[in-house]
Amino acid sequence: MSEEGGIGITAAEKFFGLILIIVGALATYFTLTSTQALGVYTGFFGFLSIILLALGLFLIIAKAE
Repeated sequence: MSEEGGIGITAAEKFFGLILIIVGALATYFTLTSTQALGVYTGFFGFLSIILLALGLFLIIAKAE
């Protein structure tokens, strides 16, 4: 019975990872294309975007037990 619950949680984890990768990619794109408007904050928002991408990638490749 616990196997059925694990499948749903694993699928949700992978789906949330995919959503984070999409949001991180969009944030990276918009950060790097609007450097003039962001000014000195470009590096900060670029760093946050890379963290979102890395977290999403980690959620996709991690094995749930």
